[in-house]
Amino acid sequence: MKPSDGPNPALLRRGRYSLTVRRSGLEFSSALAVATLVAALVMAQSLGLGFHDPDGSVGPTFVLLPLIVLLALVLDVIPRAVIRVRSWHAVRGAVVEVWRERWPAANLRFMVIGLIGWYVTYASVRNLKGFVPFANHQLYDRDLSRIDRAMFGGREPAVVLHDLLGTTVAAHVLSFFYIVWIVALPASLAIALVWARRDRISSWWVTAVSVDWVIGVALNFALPTLGPIYDRPGDFAGLSETSTTVLQQSMWTERLQVLADPAHTNTVQNIAAFASLHVAIATTACLVAQRAGLHRSIVWGLRAFLAITMTATVYFGWHYVSDVLAGLLLGFVGAWVGEKFAAPDQVAEPEVSELSTADLASRSARQ
Repeated sequence: MKPSDGPNPALLRRGRYSLTVRRSGLEFSSALAVATLVAALVMAQSLGLGFHDPDGSVGPTFVLLPLIVLLALVLDVIPRAVIRVRSWHAVRGAVVEVWRERWPAANLRFMVIGLIGWYVTYASVRNLKGFVPFANHQLYDRDLSRIDRAMFGGREPAVVLHDLLGTTVAAHVLSFFYIVWIVALPASLAIALVWARRDRISSWWVTAVSVDWVIGVALNFALPTLGPIYDRPGDFAGLSETSTTVLQQSMWTERLQVLADPAHTNTVQNIAAFASLHVAIATTACLVAQRAGLHRSIVWGLRAFLAITMTATVYFGWHYVSDVLAGLLLGFVGAWVGEKFAAPDQVAEPEVSELSTADLASRSARQ
């Protein structure tokens, strides 16, 4: 049942019709957004810290987010309108026609709820992640490093990868894919909420990503770590300079700024290694694509991307192997919870009238 559809007239003629409410599938992710926002605000107040826009350095979000939505809508409507017409004079009418087809009120509501919920969860989780050093002062890097060495015969996994893959060409290739991930995630959410017309998959994906974020930040508090690059920077000194290594340095600088003067900075520190959210969300993407029946090429492409992400995150020292394994498990949980709670549209069966057909015919004859 599409958002613009009304009740089936045939069902309305069959006695009583049970009232149904169309589920968007975003109810659970919206609840997570509210819960994480409340948790972040309460924790900020209790720690005497501020709640900041994590992306404020590139402009205020209340301006950027509407612009992103507007751009997505333009790219969704204008090309379709242009394809339909033979003359530029008819474009305006075609735009109105496509808009009415693609964006009835229910579709707009679905998109707006999804985007706002996604960003609220993201901003809240980023702030919560930034509070970790002030809420739990213990670091478990040495413990996870010992586990890694036990799995790799006494050697550090990152050093093994450096010896195996080299430190120049491989560094640039893996850095490219790692940075692509940063762009791919918001792009995937835009595709799901704006261009996709399969609400089941869209709400599933948005919900699953929210679950990954929320459980991930809970693990950050339970087991605080910095990651190998910050605990043992000497192991990575031989890597060629890439966008990833520059990002790592800037994140460390931001962390030092926040720790030095937490009450008077608008920066959100983002270093917390356990578990790997890159791996978790990439795993979730593979599972959602497979179970949703997307094309085999998409599924295998996502699996390849997951394998590259797992390699890159250890190669650059973002995470321990333990973080990667935890990320895999988290990705499974996120996909499962998303599938369970981002249910397809539920259309209730009409209630069977207590009056038989003969009774109805008899009553009509008497009236």
